Amino acid sequence: MGEKVVFGDVYRNKKVLVTGNTGFKGSWLCTWLISLGADVYGISNEIPSTPSMFVELGLADKMKHFFADVRDLVALKEIVNDIEPHFVFHLAAQPIVSLSYSEPIDTISTNVMGTANVLEVLRTYTKLCTAIIITSDKCYDNVEWIYGYKETDAVGGKDIYSGSKGAAELIFKSYYHSFFKKEGGLVQIASARAGNVIGGGDWALDRIIPDCMRSWSEGKVVEIRSPKATRPWQHVLEPLSGYLQLGERLYKDHELNGESFNFGPKPEYNHTVQEILEDMSVRWHFENSKEAYQITGDIKFYEAGLLKLNCDKALFHFQWKAALDYKRLLEYTSDWYYEFYKNKGDMFAYTKSQIEGYENLATIGNIGWTK
Repeated sequence: MGEKVVFGDVYRNKKVLVTGNTGFKGSWLCTWLISLGADVYGISNEIPSTPSMFVELGLADKMKHFFADVRDLVALKEIVNDIEPHFVFHLAAQPIVSLSYSEPIDTISTNVMGTANVLEVLRTYTKLCTAIIITSDKCYDNVEWIYGYKETDAVGGKDIYSGSKGAAELIFKSYYHSFFKKEGGLVQIASARAGNVIGGGDWALDRIIPDCMRSWSEGKVVEIRSPKATRPWQHVLEPLSGYLQLGERLYKDHELNGESFNFGPKPEYNHTVQEILEDMSVRWHFENSKEAYQITGDIKFYEAGLLKLNCDKALFHFQWKAALDYKRLLEYTSDWYYEFYKNKGDMFAYTKSQIEGYENLATIGNIGWTK
């Protein structure tokens, strides 16, 4: 049996730029790209949390990182032109819904103008490049119907965060039609939408899993706001596999230029907040879930009760689908934090082992990006 090849080996020895590389998803993506043999670069304006996955994995020593703000067009253009990347994954954003209520202008400027600046730099870029613009499932105008949102559904939202993500998608669409639609262009772009991602290494505030892990590592009870809220839970590697596969396919097939794709779990993976906490608390050896969490009525901001994605388009175009079942989703997430807090292991090596295990499961499942 030959050596396993994923994503057509297109990232090996390529220069790949990740904006927002110090964040949770960005750190996982950079680690995966490093394992794929890519020459990885990153742009971010800060280390967003303490602890930080970027710091705990020692990624500053394994890639080239630039401290810069994507809202600074001059600095961004200088860095990109200096790197001359073959691929760009734009993840830099203000990602916290609760923070958008206290800092709406910062949220809008980062998520909208930051995206516009990346596209503006790419508009004048004079090398071949494949760029994936990542927004969020919250870009959709959520009317809380029971159906999964398709890429053609209306964007927008009732809160600042959702509005900023919807606006970013509109900016992407207008830039594509104005500047990138022409045949034979040097730069190909696509957008990707995913949400409610969990996994080891997330320490953001006001997110249910990080809040639990911080509390449980200290033997404390965690407070939850909306126990019946249903979310399409997925491990961070699921959408990242979609982003990487979309990058591969767009690199090879320019017919996907300007397209948008959803990446989410199977519908049967939808669970309430209460269900996932009860299941996850078992792995942290709580004998009674009441020792793990308690419900509070302190609802600080509007939260949608139901939001899920229809991912048929990604399945049709490149046979993408989720690889982890619900049990493994919990195992991957809980085990990472347990390794960090209790075993205090080599987290870069442990993260790479989870990526390798995920690749093996995807190969067994005959998922498109493993062929």
